[in-house]
Amino acid sequence: MAKLSAGLLLYRRRGGALDVLLAHPGGPYWARKDEGAWSIPKGEVEPGEEPLARARTEFEEETGFAHPDGPFLALAPVRQAGGKTVRAWAVEGEIDAAAIRSNSFSLEWPPRSGRVEEFPEVDRAEWFDLAAARRRINPAQRALLDELERLVG
Repeated sequence: MAKLSAGLLLYRRRGGALDVLLAHPGGPYWARKDEGAWSIPKGEVEPGEEPLARARTEFEEETGFAHPDGPFLALAPVRQAGGKTVRAWAVEGEIDAAAIRSNSFSLEWPPRSGRVEEFPEVDRAEWFDLAAARRRINPAQRALLDELERLVG
């Protein structure tokens, strides 16, 4: 069964344009990847879990900031290359991207070394205008940016 993730697409209005907050995944696999590697803060939805509740929790875990109060605008789900479906909600808000504090995960690194290291789930976050965000975001998630622009741009 394909996995389901849920996340929040935080946006702000600056000078008549939209900026979006994107998160860069942490860990050694993503360390040197940029274009196409960024994502909205999101996480896997467990069976029986309400997706918007998971999206709010993941935002807080991956940024260290409380999620905005809403309103939350449901966006059309997207399917990523690996088969995972991402449900997202756009919400207007403001955080200091340079001050994020993400939760972490454990990984044997280097592989087969027997050493387990801790890595942040998100190693950095940045605000991007829509043009820059389209270059950096996971290609399947570009549709979220397009819909956001149609709805609030």
